[in-house]
Amino acid sequence: MAWQPSAIIGCVHLVPVDLSHRVIDGEAVCAALGAIGDCGDVSGWAQRFKVLADPSRLALLLCIHRAGPISVTDLAVAAGLNDTTVSQALRLLRAGGIVAARRDGRIVRYRLADNHIAALLDQLPAEAPEHDQPSRHSQSRYPVNQGHAAH
Repeated sequence: MAWQPSAIIGCVHLVPVDLSHRVIDGEAVCAALGAIGDCGDVSGWAQRFKVLADPSRLALLLCIHRAGPISVTDLAVAAGLNDTTVSQALRLLRAGGIVAARRDGRIVRYRLADNHIAALLDQLPAEAPEHDQPSRHSQSRYPVNQGHAAH
């Protein structure tokens, strides 16, 4: 498909030459093209949302984001997951550049490394809404903490 610059009401974007749709609102087309940006940007965001779509990974990211640098064992306790599951998820998150690890003696602590993910996580409430809390009789992968152990 051939592309050519198209000036529509003060903005310039590349649009297909053989555009089979008529343009109703040129400014809206420009704004939409600008929002999409580079195809690589869209793919990058799709990957970020894919990571966030997994409840276990999202729980881990929320824990890391709110607690700061934290160990695998502490993450497992906080998220209600086993150490192996947490380690596997962290391996994937590290490979994607979303979290970073720092060795502290024998302990490895994880922190959020992707500022875009951090900004998205900032939009989530600190506590789940009341209607999202499982009842005390339901089986949940993420148990509701009835209290915290002494530190």
